[in-house]
Amino acid sequence: MTGQPLPGFRDFFPKEHSALRSIFQAWREASRRSGFSEYEGPELESLDLYKEKSGDEIVGQLYHFKDKGDREVALRPEMTPTFARMVASQHRNYRKPIKWFSVPRLFRYERPQRGRHREHYQWNCDVVGEKSAAAEAELISTLCLGLSLLGLGPKDVVVKISDRSWWDSFLAKHGVGEKEKPDVLRILDRMEGSTPEQRKEKLGVLAGPVEDAWEGRGGDSPALMEVRKGVEALGYGEWCETDLRVVRGLAYYTGVVFEVHDRSGKLRAVAGGGRYDDLLKKLGGEDLPATGFGMGDAVLAELLREKNIQSVEPSAAEIFVVAEAGEKAMGLALVGQLRRGGFCADYDPGAGKLGKQLELAEAKGARWALLVGRESAEGKFGLKELATRRQVEVRWSKGPDGNICLEPNPGEWAKVVGS
Repeated sequence: MTGQPLPGFRDFFPKEHSALRSIFQAWREASRRSGFSEYEGPELESLDLYKEKSGDEIVGQLYHFKDKGDREVALRPEMTPTFARMVASQHRNYRKPIKWFSVPRLFRYERPQRGRHREHYQWNCDVVGEKSAAAEAELISTLCLGLSLLGLGPKDVVVKISDRSWWDSFLAKHGVGEKEKPDVLRILDRMEGSTPEQRKEKLGVLAGPVEDAWEGRGGDSPALMEVRKGVEALGYGEWCETDLRVVRGLAYYTGVVFEVHDRSGKLRAVAGGGRYDDLLKKLGGEDLPATGFGMGDAVLAELLREKNIQSVEPSAAEIFVVAEAGEKAMGLALVGQLRRGGFCADYDPGAGKLGKQLELAEAKGARWALLVGRESAEGKFGLKELATRRQVEVRWSKGPDGNICLEPNPGEWAKVVGS
């Protein structure tokens, strides 16, 4: 045993997992406020789902194998094909537009680096059945809301918006055929930060026209203008800018695409998405318009660290019951009852000496120590606020239902100890 996870995989100890939960909470809250419903799908899918729908690049990054039924399967590298498959099979049962979100765990065999692992969690939001630019505006405003709930703003991040259909027309105009187009789009997707010499080497005669497009001399995109209007109306205009450098490398995008980047440009894209109107039809479903985005936890966590935005600490026991050896049964009864009453309560299962129990209470971050000693026979417990060392007495009695009644109750302890 090495004590280390596999390369590209992560252990989440309580502090790290608390940070991850904070991200999940913001994602789910933004989705809830924006009217999205949560769904989930299998982590293992047919390999054909990715071979046919996501392009050759992503297939080379798959964890895939034959299962015991001799089927070619793969751990999901992204959620959109699963989402499209699910919607294609059940969309008649739902009113349009369908607005769903998920927080799946995804797997890709690629070189681990800062902000990129071989597994990660991702926030996916999708809208199906809405062909207007309102769908993209809804998604962009939702992801901006999620980022704001984590403490980020337009000074920290920018949403760069582009249009794949504009690029399709551009490439056709310059003689790039349908067969060559996916390779050219993948090259364009990797040109961020390249030099003019590198662009000329990779793009040849296309380098000049591409440069003009990047500098805003390639003509307007009506679709982009409509999306920008919608985003501004929802109050997130300052988060966004048009940037035709964004093309998104996956094969299924058909229209407006977008990415979220940190303003300093130090990190990889925080999120990305766009319109994929043909995917449902390719999966054997009806021809429904669709658009969506994915935001991974890894780059986002790096950005939050860069900005020194702290997550909440791991949840601690609010009340730690400290019981003398002869009062163990009473202590356990209190723990169980406090938990059923909605309080976070803990205790030392080894029932060591009182001093050791108090040390454990402090180590676990408890606020209160409820002291159960010989005085309990007289209807009394000690109550200690561990941070201030203040201690008072509380009374207890048994109610008609046999439950222990505390006076004052735990909701009033802060007031009593403070006085």
